[in-house]
Amino acid sequence: MSKKYRMLLMLSLLLIITACSSGGNNEKTTINIPTASTTGALYPLGASLANMWNQNIDYIKANAQASDGGIDNLNLLQYGEAQVSMAVVSNVYESYNGLNKFEDRANKDIRIIGGLYYNPNQLVVRSDAGIESISDLKGKKFVSGAPGSTTEIESGIHLKSAGVNYPDDLEVQYVGFNDAIDLFRNKQIDGAWIMSGIPTAAVSEILATADTKILPIEIETIESMKEEYPWYTSYTIKAGTYDKQTEDVNTSAIKMVLFTSATLDDDTVYDLTKVFWENIDSLKETHNSLKEVEVENALMDLADLPIHDGAMRYYEEIGIAK
Repeated sequence: MSKKYRMLLMLSLLLIITACSSGGNNEKTTINIPTASTTGALYPLGASLANMWNQNIDYIKANAQASDGGIDNLNLLQYGEAQVSMAVVSNVYESYNGLNKFEDRANKDIRIIGGLYYNPNQLVVRSDAGIESISDLKGKKFVSGAPGSTTEIESGIHLKSAGVNYPDDLEVQYVGFNDAIDLFRNKQIDGAWIMSGIPTAAVSEILATADTKILPIEIETIESMKEEYPWYTSYTIKAGTYDKQTEDVNTSAIKMVLFTSATLDDDTVYDLTKVFWENIDSLKETHNSLKEVEVENALMDLADLPIHDGAMRYYEEIGIAK
């Protein structure tokens, strides 16, 4: 065999091996990531996740898209139109168990990739309205959130738990955060329920432009609610989070989670999980909501929802799960 022939044969074998080893890379795995409205915090976070996974996992083709938020995201997952998304644990729990808006269509394929940040409930009230506890809202002019929103649902749960017949015991206005700002300024409401990662721009503006305060929610109330609603946890809004906030304020919170489906294979979810946590510091630089997120807390306050096997493999590798 001539030297030239041997070289040609070796080159042919090398090309065959290269083609075989890179074949998987030519077949992209599409990851659609619905988020929320383009004006919220989830949309830019979803875009950053897509970019991060596209850059670090060669077989992934990730796309972030606007949506109507958590409930819509869970519906899209169930219909096979999303592979990864985000929602608060309460929404995920209800979808997994077929409760409320998900009645008669439980999605037992939901799997958690990891816990993200907490969405605390922030009950803002007028300082001169005589409101010192949730029960004092009875008879008051109150913004509970946009109709059917997570915030409006949170209002109802907390008020009913405090003995307030929601909505009948209040003068309720079903509007969003921005409308609540103007209503406070014009002294047209006594209180508003706001649920969002902190600091929340709407809360900052309300506290700065109207004589208002954030009302604490007692730990005992939160523990009582957990018996029926296992997704709640206590959360401290630290002094100085907002201007004129001189003391810590205890409230309830629900964790925002990254979720997927059991139908997405283990190796893919392992890679998604690993790349996310290995790049968390870079994500924190551009997303304030992630500043307190640590991998050590990734499996906390998840209401016993199932973790994806691929994600769990990563958590076991780094020693935070067994």
